[in-house]
Amino acid sequence: MNYFVQALPGHFYAVGVGPGAPDLVTLRAARLVETADVIIAPRSSKSDESLAVTAIRPLLQKQELIENSYPMERNQDATRQCWNDAAELAALRCRQGQSVVQITIGDPLFYSTSAYLLEALAERMPAEQIHVVPGISAMQAAAARFGDPLTIQDDRLILMPAVRLEQVAEALTRCETLVLYKVGPRLKALTQLLAQQGLLDRARLVCHVEQEGREVIINRLTNDLPEEMGYMSTVIVQLGRKGWE
Repeated sequence: MNYFVQALPGHFYAVGVGPGAPDLVTLRAARLVETADVIIAPRSSKSDESLAVTAIRPLLQKQELIENSYPMERNQDATRQCWNDAAELAALRCRQGQSVVQITIGDPLFYSTSAYLLEALAERMPAEQIHVVPGISAMQAAAARFGDPLTIQDDRLILMPAVRLEQVAEALTRCETLVLYKVGPRLKALTQLLAQQGLLDRARLVCHVEQEGREVIINRLTNDLPEEMGYMSTVIVQLGRKGWE
């Protein structure tokens, strides 16, 4: 295997750059970013900066950087149109012989903008010219802050967004570890649910994990937390251990 991969002309790469810290970008991701002709970076329409760019800024030299602003709203049509437009651009540049890397915070296949882009590109480019490079997810980075294993032996892990609390309540009965993304605006309601279930002392929260100057770590959820946290908040609920059966 070639451990010194570089971005090839006419190829597209969806590259996970980790939770935000430049030193958590993998060697493969760094090499692809350094050798790409074009970097596409997602940026929320509500933000002035791309967190993914922050993670790879030390690697930027002569690459063309294109920030793709996407709507932070639960609107299928607007979201898919945004990434269809990005796919048209990426496919065009690849046909012109350039190498294109789309960077994304975390991993490209975990609640990522890359998922939409990869779907759209599948209709526009040969599969052998489309590549995915994994990155460290917020779930992994948050768990590392506490040092407790997410799973051992026969433990079950569920990862899901904290969007529908009735589904969260059901998930609490079906696993030993529950990881919740997109907690921010729902923190108050989630805290109330966990309190009703007697699980506050089993729940931990990290907001903006591995993002310098922004990270917040809460070792035990309580009833007196703010009603909201940043969108990039992760809660880990350790419910017990299943053991070998």
